[in-house]
Amino acid sequence: MKTHFKSLTYAVALGSVAMTAPLSSQAAGTITFGEDQYVSVGFGFIGSYNSTEDAANDGSDSNDFTLNHGRLYLAGALNKYIKGMLNTEKSGGNDNFQVIDAVGIFELTPEFSIWAGRFLSPSSRANMAGPFFTSGDGYWADITARYGWNGGVIGRDDGVAIVGTALDQRLAYSFGAFEGKDLFRFSVGADGSGLESTSNPDQDDDLMYAGRLQYSFWDKEPGYYGTGNYLGKKDIFTIGVAAREKGDGSASTTEVGDYSQWTVDLLLEKKLAAGAVSLEAAYFDYDTDDVFLTEQGEAYYASLGYIFNEKVGWGQFMPFARYQSFDRDSGSEIERTDFGVNYIIDGYNASVTAVYKDLEIEGDDDADIFDVSVQLQF
Repeated sequence: MKTHFKSLTYAVALGSVAMTAPLSSQAAGTITFGEDQYVSVGFGFIGSYNSTEDAANDGSDSNDFTLNHGRLYLAGALNKYIKGMLNTEKSGGNDNFQVIDAVGIFELTPEFSIWAGRFLSPSSRANMAGPFFTSGDGYWADITARYGWNGGVIGRDDGVAIVGTALDQRLAYSFGAFEGKDLFRFSVGADGSGLESTSNPDQDDDLMYAGRLQYSFWDKEPGYYGTGNYLGKKDIFTIGVAAREKGDGSASTTEVGDYSQWTVDLLLEKKLAAGAVSLEAAYFDYDTDDVFLTEQGEAYYASLGYIFNEKVGWGQFMPFARYQSFDRDSGSEIERTDFGVNYIIDGYNASVTAVYKDLEIEGDDDADIFDVSVQLQF
């Protein structure tokens, strides 16, 4: 039986909020009430058709249309110092909506702010970009970026963080304290296995601490929520490091241990005569204190793309290749290799993607998946 490894929903914030992604260009409608006072509204969705080899009941290929993501974006400002956002997302495998971002942003200076509420805690570039701002097809590195796959509400947490830049905006930093609940929500917690416990009497109620540092050597990347690709708009050479830690964060019904992870990532993009080449790479290390060996180990991610300057019809073609690997301490490895092409019509506001995915899970059957998706943001 073939296995269809589906991405879980994940989110990015509305780009009109200060300190968010510099390339998030949703055409949201904005109502201005006065100087530095506004409310902004937008929405976005990703829908796809996919076919998985031998996945139908009779052993033939499956055929499915899916609404992968459906989002509402709300943002506003009382003045130039106090801002906020509220974003929702279609929840997982059903059509219920849930709040993913509900955060107040206190921007004390243009280079320093305090975030409080529910939002994405500091983490890898893959998590900070999410599915709407990567390289197409509603993709983020769910095999390697484990916290975005498992943790919180689609990678979100309730907490507080400082967010800022220094050295002429070349150094971006963020540090915070969060609840850190549901660290293994979809891998060992919510699948009915009962392996993850929230009521083990030996487990402390510690906070999760998270931080990220990144330095841009070429063009700057100010902002908190980021992007996985600038689609030929910038020359980028940025290195980032991120880490999370929660005491007694790994708890089963019989064992309790600490949870920690750290990652280092690289984004390299260079504009050339006929287009722009891009390379994204990352290394992840996960430690569950030997409580969950299936979620402990090392992971690797790499993505290579090239966007052509010349338009064909409405947009530009961008072929890409991606690779993920998670070497689990349980003794099995998960690998996925993608080959695809984006048709970029209006940056991250309008695009079409076709991709072939080869998924290999050691000890299980392989899965060959073909996927065509459409992304729109308004």
